[in-house]
Amino acid sequence: QVQLVESGGGLVQPGGSLRLSCAASGFSFSIYAMGWYRQAPGKQRELVASITSGGRTNYADPVKGRFTISRDNAENTVFLQMNSLKAEDTAVYYCNANFMRKNYWGQGTQVTVSS
Repeated sequence: QVQLVESGGGLVQPGGSLRLSCAASGFSFSIYAMGWYRQAPGKQRELVASITSGGRTNYADPVKGRFTISRDNAENTVFLQMNSLKAEDTAVYYCNANFMRKNYWGQGTQVTVSS
């Protein structure tokens, strides 16, 4: 059974940091591209960052220089380090796994940036 379980979300003040984790199971994690997406109220889900099976990373322009995606294939986990958080980063963050026609999603974790 495929599972992607996100954790690490919460309430943080502007300028603060959070580290999201996504624990994967039920598939061959190391060969999958992994990504973090987010969806704010009233908006479409958007890509935040992605990392290939080989470790190549890609970031959406709004988070470049502030967020870092990484993966630990030994632990079947992907991370998103978020620094210098802004109010506009408030959203539900979803973990995604993709390989050819196989695409899996986690249940999401809420990130709220507010003073």
